[in-house]
Amino acid sequence: MNENDAGNNVAHLDENIAKIEDLTKRLTQALTRKQPPNPGISTPDQELFAHAATAYWQEMLNNPSKIIEHQVEYWGKTLSHFAEAQRQLASGKLAAPEDKTPADPRFKNEMWKTNPYFNFIKQQYLINSEAIKNAVEDIDDMDEKEKRRLRYFSQQIVDMMAPTNFFATNPDALQKAIETEGESVVKGLENLVADLEANNGELVVKLADDSAFSIGENIATAPGKVVYRNKMMELIQYSPSTEKVHDIPVVLFPPWINKFYILDLKEKNSFIRWVVDQGYTLFVVSWINPDVSYSDVSMDDYVQDGFLRAIEEAKSICGVKQVNTVGYCIAGTTLHLTLALLQKRGDKSVKSATFFTALTDFSDQGEFTPFLQDDFVDGIEAEVKQQGILRSFIMGRTMSFLRSNDLVYQPAIRNYMMGETPPAFDLLYWNGDGSGLPGKMTVQYLRGLCQRNEFIEGGFEILGEKLNIRDVSVPLCSIATETDHIAPWKDVYRGFLMTGSRSKTFIVGQSGHIAGIVNPPSKKKYGHYTNDDLPDTADAWMEGAEFHEGSWWPRWENWLRGRAGKMVEAREPGDSQHPPLADAPGTYVKAKAAI
Repeated sequence: MNENDAGNNVAHLDENIAKIEDLTKRLTQALTRKQPPNPGISTPDQELFAHAATAYWQEMLNNPSKIIEHQVEYWGKTLSHFAEAQRQLASGKLAAPEDKTPADPRFKNEMWKTNPYFNFIKQQYLINSEAIKNAVEDIDDMDEKEKRRLRYFSQQIVDMMAPTNFFATNPDALQKAIETEGESVVKGLENLVADLEANNGELVVKLADDSAFSIGENIATAPGKVVYRNKMMELIQYSPSTEKVHDIPVVLFPPWINKFYILDLKEKNSFIRWVVDQGYTLFVVSWINPDVSYSDVSMDDYVQDGFLRAIEEAKSICGVKQVNTVGYCIAGTTLHLTLALLQKRGDKSVKSATFFTALTDFSDQGEFTPFLQDDFVDGIEAEVKQQGILRSFIMGRTMSFLRSNDLVYQPAIRNYMMGETPPAFDLLYWNGDGSGLPGKMTVQYLRGLCQRNEFIEGGFEILGEKLNIRDVSVPLCSIATETDHIAPWKDVYRGFLMTGSRSKTFIVGQSGHIAGIVNPPSKKKYGHYTNDDLPDTADAWMEGAEFHEGSWWPRWENWLRGRAGKMVEAREPGDSQHPPLADAPGTYVKAKAAI
């Protein structure tokens, strides 16, 4: 290196140091704006860990051989690992010892295998992780719900402590910092500060490049009109693409935890466009993104001003007495409630109902067990009492930590350690474009449905009526997905069996909560399972099921067609009583969640 090069490097370093100082000031200022959620939402009650420690100590007294075996195994692996590393050094070779650890996407860099420093750290981390997992699994004197929670939180600690999450032990980050003469470090800090400033001091890891997408321009572009609006929702009627349509329209209710355009990300995978192309008049509800003024909005409001109102407006516009309905996730749960209410009232406005990944029986809380116990729900109740709403980032964070390596740590490493720009990925953009939840509705849902399981046991009250799942009697089709961790298909099946309908169809699609639903036939990617019998258990259903290549969409449309009436002239959106208020996708969908 000549003197000019050395001088340039020093000048470059000085520039980066100055940038870091300025960014540090901005970082401090951003953090002062933070309004942290109630601490009960962030960590479990200390009793959980105290109970675990007591159970472990009790095991030590009752069965000391098991605990000693754990410790000896851990010590033995650690000592062997250290001795092997020492042997390599003593041989005069600066090389890593033999590495028989399983493949792990976090450790893709070749240096985790070849560099003795990084290899030692990785192998010891994996030994520690295994020891923690074994200690938790072998605790016997513990309630199964508590053990699920302990398993979850101990895994969070293990994931958080991965060496990839720290700059000094991440070879990818260190290499890039050297290659870029520190530019990646500065860029990463700029990304971190920008994210904190954009979210009032809360660290919400950006998953996608926001600047790459514009709702209504390159996502959510299916043509249609907003034909009705109230405080809860905009009702969008989509423009026909066929000369004839089925007489009975379809009214689709997406979840209000997320925005509806997951069903219309782009033309080639738009469920909305596909339904319209099959000759249906399609209405889709776009929910309001609530602010603090919605604190007293309840499940009753969603049913009255959302579900019932949308059904009535669609009937009026199309001049029909009945509609077919679809409910996705929490909207599928609430559609069940609405159907039970209509049955109690003797109202036959709904001819059939389809559910996408919709839970009704919460007796097994699955992966959400850690978040549905009293200490967490108490924390949420305190949070919404203070804020009026459950802020979107809290719900998003909860969902993300169910897959923390993929949705928290790896994006954070890319953004903040490597200084990279998040990818232009429409699905991840949608995932980060969440909605808040009204305070009263949140508590009703968590206490009444999730904790007390009232729709199954004893009755859940909506608009003055106590409703039970057995009140749901219209023809039903339920689509669950095989690897769904939000609404596990076996839990969906268990609740579906309890409905009072005599016409029930159940389908299981491959993949998960989103990809298993947004699975267009043109992709020929994921298949599905069917079984005309409905045995008492999900395992028995799957044992007798037949696998089919390709999307379930055409199979469902064939089911729907038999309930959709005669063909009539295609309908343009709205009528004289419902003049178009805005072009699709409307205005509510563009509102950003409060932080």
